[in-house]
Amino acid sequence: MCVEKLQKILLAMALGIVMMLAASGSLKAAFILHVGIMIMLIFSGFTGFCYLTKVLSTAFPSCNEDKK
Repeated sequence: MCVEKLQKILLAMALGIVMMLAASGSLKAAFILHVGIMIMLIFSGFTGFCYLTKVLSTAFPSCNEDKK
């Protein structure tokens, strides 16, 4: 498993947790988590730096290294 694929899987899981929290009535927690995910993605989009990728790359290889 490479970092970029793992990041996408973790993002999908986090969005699933947001949906679960919203459906169970914990709207405040769902909103806070959703805003946090949005801030992380906007920051990553503007700067090209993703903290989650940096942390995960210490334990998993990059997908670009697999193609070399």
